[in-house]
Amino acid sequence: GAEITLEYPSVGATENLLMAAVLAEGETTIDNAAREPEITDLAQFLVAMGAHIEGIGSSTLSIVGVERDALRPADHVVVSDRVEAVTFMSAVGSVGGDVILETARPDHLEVVSAKLSSMGLHIETVENGVRVAHDGQRLRSLDLATLPYPGVATDYKPFLVTLLSIADGVGIVSENLYADRFRYLGELVRMGANVRHEGNHTVVRGVPGLQGARVKAHDIRAGAALIVAGIGAEGTTTVENAEHIVRGYERLDERLRAVGVEISYDE
Repeated sequence: GAEITLEYPSVGATENLLMAAVLAEGETTIDNAAREPEITDLAQFLVAMGAHIEGIGSSTLSIVGVERDALRPADHVVVSDRVEAVTFMSAVGSVGGDVILETARPDHLEVVSAKLSSMGLHIETVENGVRVAHDGQRLRSLDLATLPYPGVATDYKPFLVTLLSIADGVGIVSENLYADRFRYLGELVRMGANVRHEGNHTVVRGVPGLQGARVKAHDIRAGAALIVAGIGAEGTTTVENAEHIVRGYERLDERLRAVGVEISYDE
C-alpha cells in the first residue's frame, strides 16, 4: 500500500491504481482521484467481489488490500454510458424530434443537460430514463469549457461543437484537458461549418445549416459527432474510417434507424 496524490484526476490512472490497491499489502490512499461515474461503478463492483474501499464517489479513496482468495465472483450491471446518451441527445438537437433514452442516468448528465437546455432542447427525467425533445427551431449559441467530472467532459465536446456549428450566434469552446482533440474541425468545415481554432480555444460561428459531404472519423467521438452532423445536414454524408465509431458504440446504425434516421453501415 501507499499514499498517492495524482497531479491530475485521471480516470485511467485512478482505475488502475484502484485495482492494484485491492490486492496490495496494507492500506492505499488515492488523493485527487477521478470522480466520474465509471470510477464509482468499478469501485462498487470491486466491493461486491470482496474488496475494502472507502470514499467511493469522492476525490479521496482508501483501500485496504485483501488476499487474492478473499475475492469472489459477483454479478454486476454496468452503469449506462453517459457519452452514448449525449450522442443521442445531440442527434435530437441536430434535426429535432422526441426521444426517450432508456436507462440513461439524469444524475450523471446534469451539467451537459443544462448546456443543451440553454441551447433550446427540452430535457426531462422520466421513469427509467431521460426524455429529450426539440421542435426543430434553430438552436442558440453559448460558451463552454471542458473540465473533469462533474464538468463538461472532453468526450462531449465534438457533439456540442457540432450543434454550435448550426446554432444562432457565436460560441467559444475551451479545451482544458486534451489540446489535440480538435482534428474533427476540418471535417465539419467540409460540411460548411464556420470554425476557427487557436490554441485550446475554438470559435464557432453558427451557420443556417450544414451540407452533406465525404468526411473522415479520426476517433470514436469525433466520428459519432460527424454522424450527428450528417443527420441534420442537407444531402448525403459519408463517414470514412467508421471502424473507430463501431468500436465505441453497440449497433449505432440500427438504433438510429429505429428512430427514423436513414443510415447504413458498410464494413
